[in-house]
Amino acid sequence: MHIMEGFLPPLHAAAWGAGALPFVVIGIRKAGRLLREKPETRLLLGACAAFSFVLSALKLPSVTGSCSHPTGTGLGAVLFGPPIMTLIATIVLLFQALLLAHGGLTTLGANLFSMGIVGPWVAWACYRSGQSVNLSLPTTVFLAATLGNLSTYVTTALQLALAFPDPASGVVGSALKFLVVFAVTQIPLAIVEGLLTVAVVNWLTRYSPDELQQLAVLRGTHEVKEACHVA
Repeated sequence: MHIMEGFLPPLHAAAWGAGALPFVVIGIRKAGRLLREKPETRLLLGACAAFSFVLSALKLPSVTGSCSHPTGTGLGAVLFGPPIMTLIATIVLLFQALLLAHGGLTTLGANLFSMGIVGPWVAWACYRSGQSVNLSLPTTVFLAATLGNLSTYVTTALQLALAFPDPASGVVGSALKFLVVFAVTQIPLAIVEGLLTVAVVNWLTRYSPDELQQLAVLRGTHEVKEACHVA
């Protein structure tokens, strides 16, 4: 998903950066408020950042100028909400660009928009929708992580299509080509990420139910006990 350094035209890179900036500012404010009111969540916040950093560094070759990998953003979006996950993704993408040459500084805004904004918001919407119709916790978490991952790659395909439209079929034709190539590796990876995220949340419901209650991940004591029983 990471678009490599210098791959996007300068105007596109600047536009995606400008579009992502307000979300980062909101994420900083939300994270600051969370840490002031609930400092005991620091370890969980750090664990979500590490989860996303490690998973999104496991890249496979895919579309030219990009790659396929899990994103790890569904977990943070479910636990802390999309604004804070945007801030986590900003830090993850910045360190990966500087330390691993994975992504880039000029493409940071585009990569952040797909992995740190669209993915977490889709994951969060799936999670809340699942809760509203009383789906089980593992089902909602699986859908959130899987669809959050896939939406990230749909966004990246559109970003590449806008930058490099097909001479014959335009942006639409280019987007379809990018999506088809991404699908070969990304659909299996998204499913694996969904299952892994369910395993992590099940572990947390067993060993950290108090923190999940504080973050309003679980709706009530009954669900905590039920989740612990399932785990």
